[in-house]
Amino acid sequence: MDAGKILEKDRGASYVLEKLTEAGYEAYLVGGCVRDAVLDRPIKDIDIATSALPEQVIACFPRTAPTGLQHGTVTVILQQGTYEVTTFRKEAEYEGFRRPSSVAYISDLTEDLKRRDFTMNAMAMDGAGNVVDPFEGQKDLALGVLRCVGKAEERFGEDALRMLRCIRFASTYELQVEESTWQALLAQAPLLRHIAMERVRSELQRMIDGPAPARAVRLLLASRLTAYLKKQLPLPFERWLAWDNALDAVSALEEQHDRWSMLLMLLEVPADIVRTALQELTFSRADGDAVWAVLALREEVAAQLSGGGDPQDAALQTDPAPLERVWKVRAVRSGEAAARALLRLLRVLQPIAGQRGELALFLDTAAPELVRRGEDWLREVPCFSLKELAISGKDLASELGMQPGPWMGKLLQFLLERTALGEMPNERESLLQAARAAK
Repeated sequence: MDAGKILEKDRGASYVLEKLTEAGYEAYLVGGCVRDAVLDRPIKDIDIATSALPEQVIACFPRTAPTGLQHGTVTVILQQGTYEVTTFRKEAEYEGFRRPSSVAYISDLTEDLKRRDFTMNAMAMDGAGNVVDPFEGQKDLALGVLRCVGKAEERFGEDALRMLRCIRFASTYELQVEESTWQALLAQAPLLRHIAMERVRSELQRMIDGPAPARAVRLLLASRLTAYLKKQLPLPFERWLAWDNALDAVSALEEQHDRWSMLLMLLEVPADIVRTALQELTFSRADGDAVWAVLALREEVAAQLSGGGDPQDAALQTDPAPLERVWKVRAVRSGEAAARALLRLLRVLQPIAGQRGELALFLDTAAPELVRRGEDWLREVPCFSLKELAISGKDLASELGMQPGPWMGKLLQFLLERTALGEMPNERESLLQAARAAK
């Protein structure tokens, strides 16, 4: 590919380079945008490096924002968008195995590129589309190799998060980690304890959401990086080794929540433990709850079918409760989104045989019927939430002459489940009649 096409497509970036060059400064596209242009991949973020000092960059453009002056970064604001422009720099000793204690401005591009993590990210492109590649990043990409710039031990020692980035880049770009880089990663793995969990979570999410989640998982297992997190997670990651075929199937799932649900389901630990682990990883509440709901639903259906459910559960007091009844009640309690997500996972997992354990038993017994009929059963459910019921708590209080209290939610849930089971229509009078009978 002609890497210079990035400048033809992004006139804003081209304009920034032109203005800085006209003012007598060097200016280049750097980092990931150059890498992706060389690989003929979609360009996401554009970064620009220049010999101009921050105040000189500000003087070249009518609108700028001092978004990172401590690192020499100025954001140029154009009609086409915003562009981060950073002065060439070298970095002092890193603090906390994450960030440099200080930076010094320099005028040499190669010295600036020297501080970057991997050779494929240490390339630059000038305004004419010429690629500057002092560390042979293009050659490494052509060979399918991921290699650190300079000594890998130093790069990982400077910023321990680079080890997770190594896993992500290797899986995303289908690269083999160069041997000395891999050995340095294994040796420096304990340094990951210094990295904040939110940084770890961000890298993990990008891995699992990427084009090769199975390769990312296998590299994580081989690196043992998960043993050195700042907070130890109660998750037996090594169990993924027993589900090799299932790992390959993860990429068939389009939604990141589905991918996480499947991967965490394969660990065969209680859903509540998974929820705690996701909280430790700083997943958002919405993301954590979405995954937990799927795992909890499968767990509850399995428990009820095996006789381990709540024997006092009025909605399921049949012996044994048929799968259709269990599925509808539990789906209503977990929510329609969780139920449909679980069915998506089962369609992928159910054909994969040869494993042992409770999950494998579920896949051999309940899953085939759920895959075959689960969607039809869900379509028969008239409503999945209390908001969709034809009556409200206020209606119940008025009809029964009672003050609002905990009883109200329990009764509404009872009515919701009875409608789900087809035992009464979702109609006001029928629901009020059932409420009076249950009082």
